[in-house]
Amino acid sequence: MIEIHPVDPQARLIKQAADVVLEGGVIVYPTDSCYALGCAMGNKAGMERIRRIRQLDDQYHLTLVCRDLSEISVYAKVDNSAYRLLKALTPGPYAFLLKATHEVPRRLQHPKRKTVGLRIPDHPISQALLEAVGQPLMSSTLELPGDDHPMSDTFEIRERMMPLVDLVIDAGACSLEPTTVIDLEGDVPRLMRRGRGEVPPGLEE
Repeated sequence: MIEIHPVDPQARLIKQAADVVLEGGVIVYPTDSCYALGCAMGNKAGMERIRRIRQLDDQYHLTLVCRDLSEISVYAKVDNSAYRLLKALTPGPYAFLLKATHEVPRRLQHPKRKTVGLRIPDHPISQALLEAVGQPLMSSTLELPGDDHPMSDTFEIRERMMPLVDLVIDAGACSLEPTTVIDLEGDVPRLMRRGRGEVPPGLEE
């Protein structure tokens, strides 16, 4: 476990965390909504570890956490209306479902819909970590089976997660609210889950 300043992350510690990710590790890291589990995008074994930790089936979207809109456009098909909404809401506590491009490994896509979840977090540690890793993180909210909400207390995270992951980044308490999820696959954006982000007016549920 390493403590990283939530506003002014220490570059040395960010590199240490990035090295764990690039060497195939699974980490717990803070975002602008909740703490999350993450690994490198190409890390198939890491993805399976995250699914086992959270007891998720293959119908559940893991999210690609990206640095910016240009990175999202590599992995998702973004039309003009989707781009406007993405530009208005990112970076922020939102996840978006979009049609995946050929750059996305099949195991990351929804098996039937061929969609992928993406987000750009507004958190200094997340952004610094993504920059240091140089690729999106494959990620999921840190909420264990049977829990009513994501974990936020860093003592609890250390006690419960250290045997299961390779590194925990302690940045103090995060929110207990997960992201707001918006489906941009169709012609009209649809609200899939209300979370921390403010819901744009007129968004259909």
